[in-house]
Amino acid sequence: MTKQAIFVMMDDYADWEGAYLSRMLNTAPDWTVKTASTQKEIKSIGGLTTKVDYQINQIPRDCALLVLIGGNSWTIDNEWLKQLIISRLHNGQPVAAICGAVDYLARNGLLNDYQHTGNAQYLWQDDNQYQNPTGFIAQQAVQDRNLVTANGTAALDFTEAVLKMVAFKPDDQVHQDVDLYRIGYYQYCQKYGNPFP
Repeated sequence: MTKQAIFVMMDDYADWEGAYLSRMLNTAPDWTVKTASTQKEIKSIGGLTTKVDYQINQIPRDCALLVLIGGNSWTIDNEWLKQLIISRLHNGQPVAAICGAVDYLARNGLLNDYQHTGNAQYLWQDDNQYQNPTGFIAQQAVQDRNLVTANGTAALDFTEAVLKMVAFKPDDQVHQDVDLYRIGYYQYCQKYGNPFP
């Protein structure tokens, strides 16, 4: 059975943040990637127009993975999305958030039971519902149980952490696959051999 990963993206989304992850998931035979937003069509920071598959309130609750892609529009107040995330976190279903989407989680008190990272903790100092400052870890990406968080420069670390969280492949193989983009083709060939024989 094909597992579905839903990428939630708002208008003015950060197109680079989910690119590696979506490519790796969507080219696997047992995964498919779909998109969701509050609008039927959105545009990325880089000017790419995306026609989304689902409106927020149409997201299948049993999707295998919910990915929240950052950008400049995560100041939204959407109770349906908030309750979906709360339900998934409570029930052990995988959730991943990067950049501005982590700010959304902090603002809504959804990081209070998890170790986490983000763009910068000081951004949340006025968010009354964020009550877990000791849970912040200054790393590119952090996985704690069924939640991965990352900052906006961490597309590769985010990809690796999310793939490990969902047991996409054995951890060492996930690391090797992401290394192709982290160290580049020629160094990859020297370290692991040609990935395209």
